[in-house]
Amino acid sequence: MTNTAKYIFVTGGVTSSLGKGIIAASLAKLLQAQGYRVTIQKLDPYINVDPGTLNPYEHGECYVTEDGAETDLDLGHYERFLNVPTSQANNVTTGRIYQSVIDKERRGEFLGKTVQVVPHITDEIKERVQILGNSGDYDIIITEIGGTVGDIESLPYIEAVRQLRWDLGDHNGIVIHLTLVPYLSAAGELKTKPTQHSVKTLMESGVQADILVCRTEHHLSTDLRKKLALFCNVREEAVIQSIDASTIYDVPNFMLKEGLDKVVLKKLNLKSTEPDIQKWNQFLKRLKNPKTEINIGLIGKYVELQDSYKSILEAIIHAGAENEVKVNVESIHSEYINKDNVSVKLEHLDGILVAPGFGERGIEGKIDAVQFVRENNIPFLGICLGMQMAVIEFARNVLGLTEANSTEMDPHTKYPVIDIMEEQKSITHMGGTMRLGSWNCDLKRESLVWDIYKSEHIKERHRHRYEFNSDYTERIKTAGMIPTGLNPDTGLVEIIEIPKHPWFVGVQYHPEYKSTVASPHPLFVAFVKAALNYNKKNRSARMAQN
Repeated sequence: MTNTAKYIFVTGGVTSSLGKGIIAASLAKLLQAQGYRVTIQKLDPYINVDPGTLNPYEHGECYVTEDGAETDLDLGHYERFLNVPTSQANNVTTGRIYQSVIDKERRGEFLGKTVQVVPHITDEIKERVQILGNSGDYDIIITEIGGTVGDIESLPYIEAVRQLRWDLGDHNGIVIHLTLVPYLSAAGELKTKPTQHSVKTLMESGVQADILVCRTEHHLSTDLRKKLALFCNVREEAVIQSIDASTIYDVPNFMLKEGLDKVVLKKLNLKSTEPDIQKWNQFLKRLKNPKTEINIGLIGKYVELQDSYKSILEAIIHAGAENEVKVNVESIHSEYINKDNVSVKLEHLDGILVAPGFGERGIEGKIDAVQFVRENNIPFLGICLGMQMAVIEFARNVLGLTEANSTEMDPHTKYPVIDIMEEQKSITHMGGTMRLGSWNCDLKRESLVWDIYKSEHIKERHRHRYEFNSDYTERIKTAGMIPTGLNPDTGLVEIIEIPKHPWFVGVQYHPEYKSTVASPHPLFVAFVKAALNYNKKNRSARMAQN
């Protein structure tokens, strides 16, 4: 198919907390709101084939797409803003690029030529960049280039951008450069030198920025914009201010006010209209004007880095706005929870979410937390490993199988209520070997999740190796924990509930991956609502006592 798509390349100089991913997603939202079919892809310069084997402390959470790709967390932002699924083609790493080129060399596809960064690596990058554009499904492709201009690992990507702009011709490819304009409090002024040097570094690679997006804590004056335009060789209208925001969901409106979408469409020779972001602003109104607030505990083992649970935190924000409630998330490290302090740490909370994870560190703390919320009727949501901890806790403390465990934590456990998938047992490589991507699930009628989803059949995304051991199904059911969601093809348990508990749900999948601004995930919406009801009930009880 002929490539008729337009391309926007987003590069970065020295940036701070609000980065290229949010700017790319915000611009995409404005273009989508004008009727254009838009997608965003991320080029990551690290040599890992994908982030699947990276510790969350290294790179934040690993986001999983519908087709089972383990990708950069920025793809989560893209989906949350656009409400359009991404795929394997939306995330490219240096590791994947080199792996592909080396495989081609081994097959003899280069006909004995010397394989080099230019043209072979750059050609591979260009081919990957254009896959989505060649599909015919999109009008505009936004390509975010990870890392910083000037980094040695980013150079092949910048060279590929230079070549692509030449290949595509006028008005078909533009470059947005995101830079930092720092404020020196001692001098009381904003400094443009970092931006000037960043643009100069980009130009040394043969790429001229068309638009500057300037991260700043203070408003850019007209004089400063003129200075940046003159010294960075861009039009004054193309100097865009990106000021600090109270929430990332403000950024599309900030970019609209700055006219980023108009400048982009003008340079791409496309028609500009007024974006229809009415529903987006309705979400923002609910987000910023809550009627009450609640406290939810997020229990995990990577809580020091917020990006480790980025999709969960954003899904809670979406659900909070839907319920018109402010959700205060209290991150609690499971390694520091035990039977002696669990009450002090959890009793003031309105709901508990036990997060996903891998490995045995902090496991006993999660189990103690589950026991506390089960016995005290606090709303509970367990995701992936969190669901497995709920099963282990129930087996130990209700069934009396005190040595129950997962074979991930104890390969020789007497009661393996959680066990590795049969087809996983012979696998030794780590990357891409889990149950990944979207899987079917059939819901049991007259269950809590049936009421939540309002559907008999759902599809949710997975990322795990270990499963509920079906050998224990009948014993656990008899004791009061009910499997209410099953995979129709494998019979694997996807969801467990405790009907006698006010709100207790554990899911093997990751519902957070599918929550967006336009479609908050129903499971999170119901969980937040349950926590709100628990809060109201407790408040009423306290008032009655007084």
